Formats: sequence, C-alpha cells, structure tokens
Amino acid sequence: MQEKKDEGLPRVVSKIFEIGLDEVGRGSIFGPVFSAAVVLNKKNQLNLKELGVKDSKKLTMKKRELLSPQIISLSSDYGIGQSSVREIDKFGIRFATELSMIRALEKLRDTHHEIIIDGPLSLRLWKGIQRNIISGDSKFISIAAASIIAKVSRDNLMERLDKRYPEYFIFKNKGYGTKEHFSSIKKKGITNLHRKSFLKNQI
Repeated sequence: MQEKKDEGLPRVVSKIFEIGLDEVGRGSIFGPVFSAAVVLNKKNQLNLKELGVKDSKKLTMKKRELLSPQIISLSSDYGIGQSSVREIDKFGIRFATELSMIRALEKLRDTHHEIIIDGPLSLRLWKGIQRNIISGDSKFISIAAASIIAKVSRDNLMERLDKRYPEYFIFKNKGYGTKEHFSSIKKKGITNLHRKSFLKNQI
C-alpha cells in the first residue's frame, strides 16, 4: 500500500505489520528471563491503544492480566521465549536475553518484517531487519503489547514456582532482589533457580 504525501515528493510505503519485541526479568536474581514478540497491523495497534495497552510497568497486575488475552486475540501472531538460569549463569545475562528473544521470534510464522526492539542493545544473533528504540514500550504499541505478554507469562511462572519455594516469597517479589528475598537467602541459602552469577557479591 502506498500513499503520496505531497506532489513532487517520493512515495512512502506504509508498513502493514509491526513486530514488537521486549524482555522481562533481566534484573531478577531468581528464575529465567522471558521475551515476547507481538505482530500487529495498524488497525489493531489502535484498538489495543484504546483498550489501554501501554508499558507493562505502568499497569497494575490486574490490568495486565485483563489485557493479555485481548492482545493475543488481536495480534496477527505472537511468540514467547525464555532462557534458563543455567544459561544466564553460563553465558551472561545479555547473551541469555538474546537467546530468549530469538526463541520468541522463532515461534512466529513470518519474520520478514522489521523487528522493533525495546532498549539500546541490538539483537546480535538476528540476521533480519531490526531497530532499537529506547523506551520503546512507551512509544510503540507492539512493544508495549510484547512487554505485557512477557510480564504476565513470567509472573504466572513465578507464582507456580512459589509453591516449590514458599520461604522465598516469590509470589510477591517475582524473583527480584527485595530486602525480604535477600533475608530469606541468608537464612535458607540459595536454590537451583537462583542466579549464582548475580549473587556472588551480594550474599
């Protein structure tokens, strides 16, 4: 689809689809890092904006949980990927985050469109077209939608893992290093799902 902006100026090809990519759990001390990719057309970008989709950090847990199935329903495609604690400790958090992003993208049926990634770091393992957007989850609905899908998916896992490790209050801290979480580590030690590389100088 093409539209002519002004007489004498070159025609601009409109983007039919937008693929937003975001991660969650990068700074956590427990559990995997998650990423999500969401494919949206222009119409459904507007629909999701009207529904209240924005950066997941600016939404309550209840609002994120309400929006997540609506995003999935209105997306042309979506994918969720994760990278394990073992991979984080072995390869470092940046490489592990990239692995989770690649795994999310590999779930998509078509990745020929430009990938819009939240943050300043490029996806080094990706050979396709990509663009980094600082604070992208506040500027692009597709990235905001991806941030919500990733956040809800990871939070759901954290709540399930809390049943295995109730003494660490994972249902509350979602694996992040709160004062209460560090206090539990000092009393109980670390589990096999704690990121040892993150805790070397903190316990």
